[in-house]
Amino acid sequence: MVQPLDYHTIHEIFTRFQAAEPEPKGELEHVNAYTLLVAVALSAQATDAGVNKATRGLFAVADTPQKMLDLGEEGLIAHIKTIGLYRNKAKNVIKMARILVDEYDGQVPSSRAALQALPGVGRKTANVVLNMWWGMPAQAVDTHIFRVGNRTRIAPGKTVEAVERAIEDNIPAEFQRHAHHWLILHGRYTCKARKPLCATCLIRDLCPFEDKSL
Repeated sequence: MVQPLDYHTIHEIFTRFQAAEPEPKGELEHVNAYTLLVAVALSAQATDAGVNKATRGLFAVADTPQKMLDLGEEGLIAHIKTIGLYRNKAKNVIKMARILVDEYDGQVPSSRAALQALPGVGRKTANVVLNMWWGMPAQAVDTHIFRVGNRTRIAPGKTVEAVERAIEDNIPAEFQRHAHHWLILHGRYTCKARKPLCATCLIRDLCPFEDKSL
């Protein structure tokens, strides 16, 4: 089993992340909890930039579950057909809107279990919404976090669930709120999959990755 970095090294890593970006933000555009939930659900196997391009027009006309129902599945498809898997996603978004209207008075629930019970919402989507909207220290592990967690040994694990637990266990409490955003941004822009930018990396001297590109 791969051992994580020691507490003091992880603390220093996140001290640097915090100094560079004190309030990291997710890159999906949204105006309320509902549009955030829809944007995250649409972002599966798609880029944030691609989702934002599609949802700007969508959210201008459908920023509540009831308005989404009024728009209807075909109307929704017209906005999101540039996004991968758009037909299946449209079905789920409409089903989700119906449940939110019928069971939650049009409001987005703030519990992971309730969110995960919605069509098209997995644990990662639920955690993003809990973290970004309600400020909970929920860790949404995507491909970037999985790679960075293992490469740096901040949060090693063979599965997404194991990396999520490792983040919760290994990263000091003071950094938990923003941990997943720092890790996502680091993976997206510096610790890239094929050609990591190790020469300009904030934590190069603390990272045990053996194949650094210097």
